[in-house]
Amino acid sequence: MEIKFWNKEVETATRDRIKQIQLERLKNIIAAALKTPFYSKRLPAVGIKSPDDVKSLDDLRRIPFTMKDDLRQSYPKGLLAVDTSEVVRIHTSSGTTGIPTVIYLTAKDLDNATDLVARSITCTGADKTDVLQNMMSYGLFTGGLCMHYGAERVGMMVIPAASGNTKRQVQLMKDFKTTVLHVTPSYLLHIHSKLAEFGIARSDLALRKAFIGAEPHSENTRKKLEELYGIDAYNSYGLSEMNGPGIAFECQYKCDLHFWEDSYIVEIINPKTGELVKDGEQGEVVLTNLIRTAMPLMRYRTRDLAYLHTEPCKCGRTHRRMSRILGRSDDMLIINGVNVFPSQIEEVIMKIPEVGTNYLILVEKHGALDRLVVKVELYPKMFLGEAKQIEALKSKIGDDLKASITIKPAIELHEQGSLPISEGKAVRVVDTREKL
Repeated sequence: MEIKFWNKEVETATRDRIKQIQLERLKNIIAAALKTPFYSKRLPAVGIKSPDDVKSLDDLRRIPFTMKDDLRQSYPKGLLAVDTSEVVRIHTSSGTTGIPTVIYLTAKDLDNATDLVARSITCTGADKTDVLQNMMSYGLFTGGLCMHYGAERVGMMVIPAASGNTKRQVQLMKDFKTTVLHVTPSYLLHIHSKLAEFGIARSDLALRKAFIGAEPHSENTRKKLEELYGIDAYNSYGLSEMNGPGIAFECQYKCDLHFWEDSYIVEIINPKTGELVKDGEQGEVVLTNLIRTAMPLMRYRTRDLAYLHTEPCKCGRTHRRMSRILGRSDDMLIINGVNVFPSQIEEVIMKIPEVGTNYLILVEKHGALDRLVVKVELYPKMFLGEAKQIEALKSKIGDDLKASITIKPAIELHEQGSLPISEGKAVRVVDTREKL
């Protein structure tokens, strides 16, 4: 097997050299962070008033964790370290609890992020002779655009198909001989179930690889995809707060994901105590971005659960590997690759006068895809019981939820008192999907 590298010197650097790079870059990030309203208060409080106050990587742990709520409270510019004239792009979340999170990128930041995606693509063995069909969402989310830029840097022909419209996706794959897909595993399974309906045989397609991610999935799901399509499927990891995809990626040996440690410092902590856990022990992933100066982010608690490998990889890369994401330490749901908090749903439906006080969120599998169902009890005094009113209310609830969480759930209306009532803490979410 020919092992391909994008930046061999960095990817195979000694552990000492990686730590040296991390310390140099951490100091740069500290300098940038001190220019932000948020960190200019937080860092001096722990004795860090200049980059020179950071003597070793251990000093990073003097800095308190940065939480998702910190990003919301700092919206829109509390974590911005440069003048907006230097910013070339922003990405934002959909606005959980009403306040979105935003990241800023300078041209150099974008260049750095693009380079890591190119490195990630190359480590799977893909190259400029490949055609990548990008089935992730474009726009304010990072998944589509950042992969697009990285693939172009590799020299691949990119098809910016975005998500949805399965028939057209398959036609594009056939017409342009797509060899690599960037896609959620559930959608890739769904596509396979539609091939016969569209009159397309597997032999009509030139697929050979898929980059899968954006939602938790099991090893069995990966193997099923590989068997169905006769391809290699590579796990990928990224999150918008850290620039999107390209944080960690599997190499050609597919033995979990290389974390690009020259660009990110990864810690695995006990989510309850905040203490570091031993290598190989599952915990919450905490990240420090070392390559973004427009918006520094240090010790960010991702809420993703995983563990680190320390043994060498046969590919020769020295960056530690991370397991696939094994779950979440909070209540966030990932539905067909979209992050959804139950609190978002509650906030929307409780504003609707016709809705009573009891509701239930059901997440289930519908074929290969996830299906979200929101069941709500009606408020009798506001409801006349007419069929026209029922359909209008269903439509309103569905539309309002889509505006908040970006996906439109199925809506079920129930009479008051018909949904289960819990004694003690209410059970609002029932997730019947297979556990990893």
